[in-house]
Parts: sequence; C-alpha cells; structure tokens
Amino acid sequence: MDKEFNTIVVIGSQWGDEGKGKIIDIISQNADAVVRFNGGNNAGHTVIVKDKTFKFRLLPSGIVSEKVVNIIATGVIINLSALVEEIEELEKNDIKIKNLYISDRSPLVLPYHPILDKFFEEKREKSKIGTTARGIGPAYSDYIGRDSLRIGDLLDKEYFRERITQIYNFKSKILSEESLGYKLDEIYNSQIEAIEKLLQKGVIITDTSKLINNLIDSGKKVLFEAAQGTLLDIYYGTYPYVTSSFTISGGVCVGAGIGPQKIKKIIGVIKGYTSRVGEGPFPSEIHDSIAEYIREKGQEYGTVTRRPRRVGWLDLVALRYAKRINNFTSIAITKLDVLSGLEKLKVVVGYRYKGKIIDEFPYSLNVLKNCEPIFEELPGWKENLLGILDISKLPQNTIKYLEKIEKELDTKVEIIGTGPERNDVIIVKDPWE
Repeated sequence: MDKEFNTIVVIGSQWGDEGKGKIIDIISQNADAVVRFNGGNNAGHTVIVKDKTFKFRLLPSGIVSEKVVNIIATGVIINLSALVEEIEELEKNDIKIKNLYISDRSPLVLPYHPILDKFFEEKREKSKIGTTARGIGPAYSDYIGRDSLRIGDLLDKEYFRERITQIYNFKSKILSEESLGYKLDEIYNSQIEAIEKLLQKGVIITDTSKLINNLIDSGKKVLFEAAQGTLLDIYYGTYPYVTSSFTISGGVCVGAGIGPQKIKKIIGVIKGYTSRVGEGPFPSEIHDSIAEYIREKGQEYGTVTRRPRRVGWLDLVALRYAKRINNFTSIAITKLDVLSGLEKLKVVVGYRYKGKIIDEFPYSLNVLKNCEPIFEELPGWKENLLGILDISKLPQNTIKYLEKIEKELDTKVEIIGTGPERNDVIIVKDPWE
C-alpha cells in the first residue's frame, strides 16, 4: 500500500487577493511546517490576530506561530533588503523569528531590478501590464536568461564578487550605469550586509527541498502556500497580464522540489465575488455603486501597493477553469460577509462572444475582452454573518449561494470566512482530516 502523506496546498482560484493569508493562518495552527513556494515581495498576505494586522510579503504566514517550521523555498525570488525589513517589522511587534529556513537556490532580486521594472513599464506606454514595480519580472527574466545570482552564492564572498562583477559588466554593456541606478560596490555591499543581518537573526540557508521531503517522509503536517492566483500564472493565466511565476498547484512541485505523489490535498480559495489588480480583461467587472460598496466593505486595496482593486461578480466560468487546472479537492470561501446587505447577487455562468455562448475560459485575451458575461441572479441576504460558527445557522440565501458554487465546481466548501479576523470562520470539515 502507498504511503499516506499529510500535505495541504492552498491555491488562489482567481486573480489573487482571495484571502489566502487568513485560510493559511487557520490551517497552519495544526501544521508542523509552512512552505512558501512561489513569487516574491510583489504579493502580500494579510493575517489579523488579536487586533493586530500582519502583512506578509515574503515570509510564510505561519511565521506568527513559534512552533511551526517556516520555509521560503526555491521558487520564491527574494529581495533581501525587503525580507530584512519585513522581519524587523515583526520584531517591533514582539514576534521573534524562529525556525525560518531559506533555499540556497532561491534567486535574488537585485537593487537595479525595480528600476528596470519601472523603466520597462513606462516604455510599454498604452500596453502597460500593471506591475507592482518591485522588480520581480526583470529578476525572473534574468534568472531564466542565466544572468542571476542565488542566495547560496552570498555564502562565498569571493565567488559572489566574481559573479556580480561578471553580471554587472554584462548589464552595463546593454544599459548605462545611470540606468542601473547603482554602482557595482553598492550592489555587492547591500547584498552582503543583508545576508549577514539575516544570519545574525538565526535564519538558516539550506537545501529546502531536502528539508521539505524529510518533513513529509517523517509524517509531519506540511502546508504549502501560494502567492497570487491561478489567473495570474505565467503559463495558464491571462497572459501577458500575469505574474512571472507558477501560481497553480503544479508549481508546488517545481517551487518546493517535491514529487506530485506527495501532494494529498489541494484547497482552492475564492472570494464571494471577484477582484483584480492591474490591467487585463475582466468580464464580470462592475463599475456602479455596488462596486464601490463591495470595495469599501471588503477593503479591496492592494496589500503591497494599496492600489484600489477592480471588483466584479463571482465568475463561475473562470472558477471552473481554475478547478480543472489545479484539481481542487475542496474549497475555502472568504469575504462572504462583504455581500451581506445586498438585495440581489449575480454570478457569471457563461460568456457570449459574437452571438455564441462560451462556457469554457478562452485562451485568447482578444476573445476574453470582447466577451459579454451571462449572469444568473440569486437572492441576497441582509443578515450579518459575524459570529456564526455553524453552517446550518447561516441565512438560507447564503446557503443557496454556497450550494450554487459547489454544484458548478463539483467540489465541497470546507471553510467559510464570515469576517476579517482569524476566528471569523466556519470550519465545515477539518482540513487535516
């Protein structure tokens, strides 16, 4: 009989900002390890604990728990200065960093990458992607182009000096030193200073793939958290309006260095509605007073950038696609409480393109941007959901809304967010069971 592994992957099902941080925080209470496996400091997870709000950008969401092993895996691209800053913010809130491991293979975001990010975005003019200007795209591009450095390189100063000199000289032939914004010594010193600070704080640089596999093989409960969402995946998202990493469940294997057989459960996180940051087609987007109501009540502003998020009705066409790509075993729904007070709700059940009905999420953005959403209207509810801890106590119209989602996705809802804080949640079924 095959060995049974106790692993959970938490994936965003939409364009990110689904409330994954809260779900991860809840599940991590009974985890032995939390692994961040993709992205960089261009995305954030918000966790609210005892009236304190924590915004994580690179750190795994389990970092607030001293008993949990926290791992930043190879698939995460790291801005060392930003990571130091994030840790120091937690220290100001009397949270000491313990059990934090970083992959020695993780690529670096160097000081000139954010400068290049802004430069490239400006030159795109009307075809802007809507990046966060954190340098993530250029850093990933350099890594794929084999002109990057990795965390482990910093542990050998002589080798690091040699490599950064080679890369800097190459970059200077393409872009001026002025365009790069930093001199060679400034870049070298900033990275050495940052890594030394991390090591002084007890951070361990290691082969995280080996660590993660050892934890799984020894029967530990390991939780994998994704940044961004399915529709921002570099391959399967709404390209080119996507991020630069793998945001889907398959990205766990690449980013964490584990085999697919070791993934037991994949939880898809959705919001009770849809939101999107940046450019790109958004069929279910709404612009009226209801959009403003949802945005303000749901505090739909970027965790990292504070940009107002675009909001729309729940898009079941896009969610069916996300279910197929990720093979969700269950669903966690967040911010259901934000919809309280609306008399009627809408969900997108199909698209109409040039008179034809489409029920699959299209590949072509040219098609997607010209799709007219086909809505199904559902009754809303007036009741406040805060304090409800049992699904049977929810208003009948809320239950009908959940049943509609379950039917369309052929997947059970196991976690329901009824408010912003950790305890504002209904656990229909223990995720670790």
